[in-house]
Amino acid sequence: MKIVFMGSPDFAVPTLEKLIDSHHDVVGVFSQPPRPAGRGMKEQKTPVHRVAEAYDIPVFTPKRINDSAFAELQALAPDLIVVAAYGLILRKRVLDLAPCLNIHPSALPRWRGAAPLNWTILAGDKNTEICIMHMEEALDTGPVYKRIPLELEDNETAGTLHNKAAQIGAEGILDVVNNWAEFEGTAETQSENGVTYASKIEKDDRLTDFTKPADDVLNHIRGLSPFPCATGKMDGVNYKFLMAEHAHGNAEGSMGAGSIIAANPAEGLVVACGKGAVRLSRLQKQGKAAMDDMTFLRGNNLPEGAAFENK
Repeated sequence: MKIVFMGSPDFAVPTLEKLIDSHHDVVGVFSQPPRPAGRGMKEQKTPVHRVAEAYDIPVFTPKRINDSAFAELQALAPDLIVVAAYGLILRKRVLDLAPCLNIHPSALPRWRGAAPLNWTILAGDKNTEICIMHMEEALDTGPVYKRIPLELEDNETAGTLHNKAAQIGAEGILDVVNNWAEFEGTAETQSENGVTYASKIEKDDRLTDFTKPADDVLNHIRGLSPFPCATGKMDGVNYKFLMAEHAHGNAEGSMGAGSIIAANPAEGLVVACGKGAVRLSRLQKQGKAAMDDMTFLRGNNLPEGAAFENK
């Protein structure tokens, strides 16, 4: 079959690579336009763009699917359009041109929206799914062809879940494409019950609230790691928290939430929560490189009793 692929970030790369390696013909790739990035703010092509170019596949980078972009898409005459984290809204005329299949990394209808991987962990979910769905105009409401269950590890982060979901989603959507004659027309309508939305992570969402129980604080830090990162502030200095774990043998005691209980080589950097305590095992001070807490403590003096701000 002739396939047009639409995707942009690293998440979409495994799907494109599997389609390229298949017997199908990837006739074109649509991706976000190059944008300034990095220290030099030079224009950078998306990961998908770079892969497509390496295989001499035509790449189209419209800022939106306007009349000229739609004409280019139409000229490719795809049998299927496969979408993975493209980042642009697809209007009805695109959806009507050919069946549009999408990878959504959540157990739909739970966590429709922009940041399902983050919110799955932020909410403390223990299980999720990777859904191969038929796209509609409404946000992530389309019927689902295939659901692939995924159990989260105890120390799962948004980063590790991202990598698993990208690979599982690539394999799942290739199965649907390879067996389209059997899957076409079989997608199941999503339930109207249990709908939740995974909104874009905003700056205020990143601030760590240590007044919450330790389990919630851990979910917060892991759910935002490695990007966009949970944050904290002490004495006007900003910190990013990249990894954390339960602080065994410590409790909040008489110290308030956010207070440092321990800051030493034996215990690491331990902070009191509303219930229990966490060890901030990897963090980054404003203007400095990220490092583990033991290395951090050798060069930074955070005395016991000092406290991170709470929401």
